Amino acid sequence: MKDYQSVADAVAEQIRTGTLRSGDRLPPQRDFARQHGIANSTAARVYRELARRGLTVGEVGRGTFVRAESGPPVALAEPAGNRIDLELNYPVVPEQAPLLAEGLARLVRPDVLGHALRPVGMAGAPAIREAAADLLARGGWRPSPHRVLFAGNGRQAVAAAVTALVPPGGRLGVEELTYPVIKTIATRLGITLVPLAVDGQGLVPEAVAEAHRDTPLHAVYVQPTLHNPLSLTMSGERLARLAEVLPRIGVPAIEDAVWAFLHDELPPLAALAPEHTVLVDSLSKRIAPGLTLGFVVAPSTMTTDISSALRAGGWTPARFALEAAHRWQRDGVVTAIVQAKQRQAAARQELAARLLAGFAVRGDPCSYHCWWRLPRPWRADTFVAAAARHGIALAPAASFTVGPGDAPDAIRLGLASPGSDVLVQALTTLADLARSAPDDLVTD
Repeated sequence: MKDYQSVADAVAEQIRTGTLRSGDRLPPQRDFARQHGIANSTAARVYRELARRGLTVGEVGRGTFVRAESGPPVALAEPAGNRIDLELNYPVVPEQAPLLAEGLARLVRPDVLGHALRPVGMAGAPAIREAAADLLARGGWRPSPHRVLFAGNGRQAVAAAVTALVPPGGRLGVEELTYPVIKTIATRLGITLVPLAVDGQGLVPEAVAEAHRDTPLHAVYVQPTLHNPLSLTMSGERLARLAEVLPRIGVPAIEDAVWAFLHDELPPLAALAPEHTVLVDSLSKRIAPGLTLGFVVAPSTMTTDISSALRAGGWTPARFALEAAHRWQRDGVVTAIVQAKQRQAAARQELAARLLAGFAVRGDPCSYHCWWRLPRPWRADTFVAAAARHGIALAPAASFTVGPGDAPDAIRLGLASPGSDVLVQALTTLADLARSAPDDLVTD
């Protein structure tokens, strides 16, 4: 019996030799299983493995396409031959490591480390909750420390909030383009995602009320500040309208604030509708992806259910991360790193605006990502495949799309991961590519 790895190796060899070319569509998984004499479940594992290797990309409603040709990336490889990653988006600034190391040096003293390695619950200690409240404060708002709960990372914080607010089979409203992980969480929990209309200011509050009127929603997941992928931020007036709608229809919101540290003069939705908003955040973008910690700021009426979800999911934090975050916040390290990342994000947005001038690119001076509606006749899938031929990884619109219908022919550009020089080269190459004809990558 064939195992999925050997079948994936065979397909990878076809890609390497050019039998399968960039932009080629793989057959539906059921047809692939029949062709190779394997089970449908094995075919699904093969397709996941090919995607994990970076060889294919899936487009909702269209299928799975070959993403990269054989051979090394053309001209623009990062050191050690790695691809240029404009898909994942983890900001790092030069001063980050020295600043973090100083705080950790004091934490690993034997007398301090022993305490930092003891177990801890999701509520942390009073001093740690106070530090977390300071870290999360923005726009004149500071959460009550007793409302702060901790998770192992931001994704776990989101999953706990969804678990607590939406029962299996329930309905969770989300922006029609949303953070891809929320789709995975919903699938695992047996939850239906309801796409909600978005305009140039973000989520439309009336769309929430209308969807709830049609069939009741249990909660809404929303990104009011520096929306991923659209790079939109709600105006104060839009935020106030949403804050008025939520209690009127009796629907709570899960506010994802993971990028809000870059726009820290703006108050969160939780400041305007505190009893109807669960705010989630994390350290991964703000501080560093390798030392994770998630935050949940919940109304008192929801704290017990969210605590139970954190405990049941095994999503409680590590005390070491809590102690490190506490010290970094107390010593001003968090502030220094955030300010450096705010400056870096602004500089990279300026680069993108200059190098992609003339294209339909939407960004925000505070953001680390852009939304690019591609010029015709490019499709998102073929452009992603063509970029991969140049060693550049992109995130297509289909990764963020919720609900039926075709994804827009757009991509999200993550500006955080590459070095500045590499980013300039990559954006220049993408601009040249967008101006060229897709040639054989375009199909009728």
